[in-house]
Amino acid sequence: MAPGSAGEGGSPYSLKEGRTTIRKPTKRAIVLAISTVSLSAAIAVAMVLPGLATPAINATSTVLARGTIRSSISVPFLGGTDVVVAVNTFDPGGSSGWHSHPGGAIVVVQQGQLTLYKAVGDTCKVKTYTAGQSFFERPTDVQDGVNEGTTDVVAYVTFPSVPAGGSPRIDRPDPGVCPGV
Repeated sequence: MAPGSAGEGGSPYSLKEGRTTIRKPTKRAIVLAISTVSLSAAIAVAMVLPGLATPAINATSTVLARGTIRSSISVPFLGGTDVVVAVNTFDPGGSSGWHSHPGGAIVVVQQGQLTLYKAVGDTCKVKTYTAGQSFFERPTDVQDGVNEGTTDVVAYVTFPSVPAGGSPRIDRPDPGVCPGV
């Protein structure tokens, strides 16, 4: 083997005039070393962080309702406005009356089934939501929610961007596009 050659096994050492020198690492070796250290650090952090979580003390959280929303929405939360949370109960045959909301509404049907009649121009759109479903009413929507079932409907509603101290509901006249409602 010639002096200065890596020999079998690719040793990073070489002999040069009776001294041992270390060759400069290749880019591949540097990338591999950095990747290994980064992955090891990420695993260590992932293992340690859950142990750093703090439990609640003298506090509880109760889920009131949960529903799956089927479409993507963007909900604006305007500064200086209120967020209002309400539970609405509809007896069989009960109706919300025609209305809208200043900042929209996020509705979770917790029990029963609620049929929503929505006036869209000169058209009536009808959709029934059952327990475990959610929907969003946009601020420009004019709608009437009706319990056409035989059991009470319970819906939890969050109203974002309500004028400070104001009502989350705006009463609207019957638009006349949904006959019988």
